[in-house]
Amino acid sequence: MAEARRPLAAWLAGSIGIDAACAMAERLAWEVSEPGGRPPTLILGELEPAITVGRGGSRADVDLGDDELRRHGLPMRFVGRGGGAVLHGPGQVCVWLFAKLGDLGLGAGDVGGYLERFEHALEAAVRQVRCGAARDSSLPGIFGRTGLLAAVGVAVRRGVVWHGGFLNVCPDMRLFSRVRTLPFATVPLMRTMGSLESDVQRPVRLQDVRSALVQQVGDAFSFPRSHIQAGFPVQPGVFGTHHAEVARSVG
Repeated sequence: MAEARRPLAAWLAGSIGIDAACAMAERLAWEVSEPGGRPPTLILGELEPAITVGRGGSRADVDLGDDELRRHGLPMRFVGRGGGAVLHGPGQVCVWLFAKLGDLGLGAGDVGGYLERFEHALEAAVRQVRCGAARDSSLPGIFGRTGLLAAVGVAVRRGVVWHGGFLNVCPDMRLFSRVRTLPFATVPLMRTMGSLESDVQRPVRLQDVRSALVQQVGDAFSFPRSHIQAGFPVQPGVFGTHHAEVARSVG
């Protein structure tokens, strides 16, 4: 029980390229899984412009040809998380959480409980910055008036949950309508991502959203306290490599 109540290590990070982010995720998931390893780790950062496609998506969900992707400087990567295609860039907060389910006060197989608490944390954070938000029991993510505000896609490996969510605060919205993150949604507006600023029609500060996320993730999983640090837990460019393992994607 003492181990399950370890504090949350929260990192307020900067921007990172998609390939470095994937290498970082592999390393952190491994370190968290080790006995006595890294404590539950929350990273709030930004991905440099890119498109990632989770196990629930496909190339057909991206209405941009290869020439357009190159022109816009958008590398595309297929990644081992759940969820669909997500466009990334400045103004979007990436919410990466790496933790053993036991460290989150959950049973070893309670992935559904994890997803419910994680989405509640995202919803509460959005509401904390005075933007309306709602969950849909049939769809993953957090929704607002302009569409999907936060996409969710996680993976589970060796009892560790990793990846997380992507919350649009104030990104350039010009290309989001061409990436169908939830192509199976029956309401067309829900298939693509909107943003907090588009919803409320006023500026929303990234630092306010990040502060709300630290608080709400800590509350959702009943952490006794959070240790907040700046930067990445491992510096880009020095990520170790491990043999790839099959990750079970959820969300």
